[in-house]
Amino acid sequence: MSSKTGNGQISQECNLDKVLLFPGSSHPTLAKEIADDLGISLGKIALSKFPDGEYNVQILENVRGRHTFVLQTVALDPNNHLMELMIIIDALRRASASEISVIIPYFGYCRQDRKDRPRVPITAKLVANLLVNAGATRVVTMDLHAGQLQGFFDIPVDDLHSGAILARSFKSVVTENFVVVAPDIGSVKLAKDYASYLNCDFAVTYKQRLNASNIKASMLIGDVNGKDVLLADDMCTTAGTLISAAKACREKGANRIFAAVTHGLFVESALERLNDSHIELLFVTNTIPIADAIAKCNKLQIVSIAPLLSQAIRCIYARESISSHYLDFIH
Repeated sequence: MSSKTGNGQISQECNLDKVLLFPGSSHPTLAKEIADDLGISLGKIALSKFPDGEYNVQILENVRGRHTFVLQTVALDPNNHLMELMIIIDALRRASASEISVIIPYFGYCRQDRKDRPRVPITAKLVANLLVNAGATRVVTMDLHAGQLQGFFDIPVDDLHSGAILARSFKSVVTENFVVVAPDIGSVKLAKDYASYLNCDFAVTYKQRLNASNIKASMLIGDVNGKDVLLADDMCTTAGTLISAAKACREKGANRIFAAVTHGLFVESALERLNDSHIELLFVTNTIPIADAIAKCNKLQIVSIAPLLSQAIRCIYARESISSHYLDFIH
């Protein structure tokens, strides 16, 4: 179907005109960006609701024996977007699509990935089961909250990482004397990856959570005195973790403070809190649609992951290695 050229690019023998990418209703802008990057039109699909609120889906073109892709990010309205995704997958399966690759830039319900308290669910495993049982044959996602979630699936899972792209954006603003800081213990591996991309040291902020919305940073391990700081995390929900870490860094003598996150949920007045914080600029990808009012914030710089996802689609469709082409892409 395809072959690799000398520079690591997908061969033109791979006919992308036959790629079928169907958008859900959660992020049509990103779906269009990906389609434009691939040079294709989006698959024809009718999405509506019955009067009682149930989803009504119809695939409007022949998919029999075809490799299909579906893009749906499970965020902001996760219950409805997840249910719509399941129905789209079921429609494609019943229409005899040969493969159904589901692109979920933000994998919703990922926070509960283990039983850390009595009588709680493991929602990440539940969603994995739902996707497989609905008929998905592959999942492509971005920066899973916990890498071990890939083991919840009995189908291939490609967990792409935006760190190199975000680090590149940061490097265009700050060129020397900087350090990457993990805003909590759970972000240490991510911070180490950023430090590797940027060839710099990293530090760690110890976080004490007071409740679901309020954070108290009590300790910073590492040297930030007189340096610019990049706080690296996978998501920003209420911004409590980032703001608390930024305060701890400033108290330890940090100069300019920046942050980079893959998933920008921005709930519970997160934007107002960021505007009042020590964070000078927050780099965030568009895995989740960002409202116009939020996008206009002068503390945000939005970085598109459409080229990264379109490259993944090329590799999957051409049956090429995603990892090797990913390395070509980020460099």
